[in-house]
Amino acid sequence: MIDIEVMEVYQRLVDEQRLREAAQRVLNAEHVQGDVTILITRDEEVAALNQQYLGKEGPTDVLSFPARDDTDTFVLPPEEETTYLGDIIIAFPYTQRQAQRLQRSLMDELILLVVHGVLHLLGYDHATPEEKAAMWTRQNEILTEMGVSPLEA
Repeated sequence: MIDIEVMEVYQRLVDEQRLREAAQRVLNAEHVQGDVTILITRDEEVAALNQQYLGKEGPTDVLSFPARDDTDTFVLPPEEETTYLGDIIIAFPYTQRQAQRLQRSLMDELILLVVHGVLHLLGYDHATPEEKAAMWTRQNEILTEMGVSPLEA
């Protein structure tokens, strides 16, 4: 299940079905089943999370919080295995400004951030040039399938 929560003030500007489709395409492309929550909210909420969890000041476009990480060593029995992959938090005003700056549509930018966020939940990263190349390649393949302009690597 892909649960999308959009602050009421932004709801008329967001096509939740397209965002759900973007998240599902990533899961399908990676042959993964699982649940994801996507929250679209204010810059202030994302800034607080960015400070609390990453020690960075101010908002950012998207944050991903995987339900599990590679350091988890506890293994559940198959019947109790969770399919919850994690949360994606998007700062709507930040994203709106970013879309304008990059001359992209708001929905294209939101779709990009959902794809990017789900890839992070699945273990992709961009901390090294090699990781970034792999993540951007996968991200751009999915964006192209959806008719969204990919980003430069």
